[in-house]
Amino acid sequence: MAVPAVLPHLDAVQAALAGVGLTVYLGGTPTAAGWSPPDKYAVLYADSGTAVRESLGDRRTAFAALVQVTCVGASMERALWVADRVRLALSVPLTVADRASWRPEELGGPPAQRDDDVTPPLWFLPVQYRLQSIPA
Repeated sequence: MAVPAVLPHLDAVQAALAGVGLTVYLGGTPTAAGWSPPDKYAVLYADSGTAVRESLGDRRTAFAALVQVTCVGASMERALWVADRVRLALSVPLTVADRASWRPEELGGPPAQRDDDVTPPLWFLPVQYRLQSIPA
């Protein structure tokens, strides 16, 4: 029985985003002294996912997870550009080894907001997606 794991799915999301030219950070941005943010990037957050029953036999091999891609830009337009690239990257099923994946389901998120607590100020736009897969 193939027990589903979250990390291969998260790796697939990162690869898809990088494949459309996005700089992607996992769980936050670097904290090293002197790090300067690029003018546009994405930050990926994920839950641990859920092993879901595939049948009445209680085989928990199907998988569902929620990921959030926070689209960040030096202007609102750049944050929206990142959101467009994310939508493009996640418009096809993900490639996860030994799994058959659905196309990520876009769930939306709140409107873009400006973060004045950082210098220079940045715009951010969180967008959530549901991931689902079954054994291939």
